[in-house]
Amino acid sequence: MARLRVGLTGGLASGKSTVARLLAARPGFLVVDADRLVAELYEPGGEGAAAVAALCGPAYLTPDGGVDKRALAARFFEDATLRRRLETAIHPLVLRRFLALAAAHDGIAVLEATRLVEAGYRDRLDLVVTVEAPEPLRLARAVARGLGEADARARLAAQGDGAGRRAASDLVLENDADLAHLEALVDTLAGELLARAGRSV
Repeated sequence: MARLRVGLTGGLASGKSTVARLLAARPGFLVVDADRLVAELYEPGGEGAAAVAALCGPAYLTPDGGVDKRALAARFFEDATLRRRLETAIHPLVLRRFLALAAAHDGIAVLEATRLVEAGYRDRLDLVVTVEAPEPLRLARAVARGLGEADARARLAAQGDGAGRRAASDLVLENDADLAHLEALVDTLAGELLARAGRSV
């Protein structure tokens, strides 16, 4: 069983995925991407596919029984009520999958999820880490990656200023400089997590 179950979150272009990649390269760390778990749940015969069929109807499944992600995404962003209902159905399935993977891992298990706090995962994790950066910097990073500025601004606005993530987190990484700075922050973070894992045994 994992000695420590950690939630890793952060907004658009905060550096969360880079932190996840750096942690995943370290011995003893299992890093699980919540989006990957959702993709698995949406495969033919998956619990997520069954939930989509129940909430949206079989028209949102492909002929082989998987989720038609393009059709679902179009409705997901248009229908706030459906979005809440679907998230209520899918989030517990994602958490259950992660906890099962963590139970089979002797080390530190990390769940990377953008909406980790909103999904209500906090109480089932030992601690939560958020990666934050000033909004102008996040906007510049998102645009540099190829996202349109209007789209990037809309996503940033939808995600808020990070106050909720900060309030729900035990540790905050301020990713407001270059990659070398972030790597140093991750070195410190990994040491802290290993120390906490040692104390939890």
